[in-house]
Amino acid sequence: MFADEPGKFILACLLIPFVVGIVWLAWWFITNRSTVVTVDDERVTVRRGIFSKENIEVEMTSIRTVRVDQTFVDRIFNCGILKVYTAGDNPDIVQGGLPDPVRLRTAMRQARD
Repeated sequence: MFADEPGKFILACLLIPFVVGIVWLAWWFITNRSTVVTVDDERVTVRRGIFSKENIEVEMTSIRTVRVDQTFVDRIFNCGILKVYTAGDNPDIVQGGLPDPVRLRTAMRQARD
């Protein structure tokens, strides 16, 4: 979680004495653990949600571009934002806080080929 958003993590830790930080860190931990990104030979699937679920599937044949955005801090901690484009200017899948997003992009390229 620190690698995902270091500023928010430090702020949440500073708020622990006021109980707000504990609730914030617990909610953040649960939402991070309830997000799953799966890449197989046919599709990329993102499942997220605790009470209400969101399931996004994109076929490998329809993927046009895979983009990885990393800030300087993201590069230090080897995490980033994965964006998958099919048609149009808006990404169909945007998932932040992923560990080693470059490896995930490489796996998507290999599965597509």
